[in-house]
Amino acid sequence: MAYEVRYSNEALEQLKRLRALDRAAILDQIEQVLIVNPTTESKARVKQLRQPAATQYRLRVGEFRVFYDVDQVTVLIIHVLSKTDSIDYLGGSS
Repeated sequence: MAYEVRYSNEALEQLKRLRALDRAAILDQIEQVLIVNPTTESKARVKQLRQPAATQYRLRVGEFRVFYDVDQVTVLIIHVLSKTDSIDYLGGSS
């Protein structure tokens, strides 16, 4: 089952500020991983965050982190942050 991907306004702004190469890599991983199976955890890429967290999941793409929530048919991308910004976003833990 393919999931529909939606972006928050913040995520769209964060993507616009990235270099084209980084943005392309992130969008490619979103298409490859999150559209197909957004809840399957892996050691390197997808991690379910311990609650209470701001989002349910994190996707790692190089030095960037994509934070998102999943419901029955939709993946909502909340934030796209650098590794250092994501540590602050999570409150000092990753």
